[in-house]
Amino acid sequence: MLPGRGRNGRAARPARILGTRTAWTPVSDGEFFCPGCGGDRNYQRLTGRRRLTLLGVPVVPRGETAPVVECAACRRHFGTDVLDHPTTVRFSAMLRDAVHTVALAVLSAGGTSSRTALEAAAGAVRAAGFHDCTEEQLAALVEALAADTGRVHGPSCGAGLAIELHEALDPLAPHLAPVGREAVLLQGARIALADGPYTPAERDVLTTVGAALTICADDVSRLLEAARTPS
Repeated sequence: MLPGRGRNGRAARPARILGTRTAWTPVSDGEFFCPGCGGDRNYQRLTGRRRLTLLGVPVVPRGETAPVVECAACRRHFGTDVLDHPTTVRFSAMLRDAVHTVALAVLSAGGTSSRTALEAAAGAVRAAGFHDCTEEQLAALVEALAADTGRVHGPSCGAGLAIELHEALDPLAPHLAPVGREAVLLQGARIALADGPYTPAERDVLTTVGAALTICADDVSRLLEAARTPS
């Protein structure tokens, strides 16, 4: 056997004398959307301390590492910002609540005297996940909103109703692709158009919806006009 070569004839690798090792300590756990697995998984949040190793033995502390999130399934490590992404279950609930809030806001602006508008709103809400939603339930909720002067002021989108829309849509918007944000706005537009052309109050509400979804004003106008043209 040639010097410096192993039994298979390849060059022998020198033993690694110096290196680093990280000792991880779990500090919390929960459920998150794992970008590696592509679904909801359990996780552990870990903090780490690095040590210089000599022949594989830790000898000198090298400080702390940034905390990481470890997936319990694939064992991959991710930055803690991955926890900002909602789980699939949470995202579905956020989208369902957003559609429900938009439907109520549009109905509040246009009134509940139109059965076609109520039917369009109830259909959108049921499709979003509130499977037992009825036209009567929506009408009752709109009446309750109208009686609450802190939310609805006259024929336009009052400050309270605008706050309701932003509370439902602001957390959702960063996690929706542009086509998804547009789809939420268009659902509101179809409810408004179910009983005829937009009223000024309905346009006001839909403009607020677009702003909360971070859709620019020009695109909001384009989408509202596109909704008026049957596909």
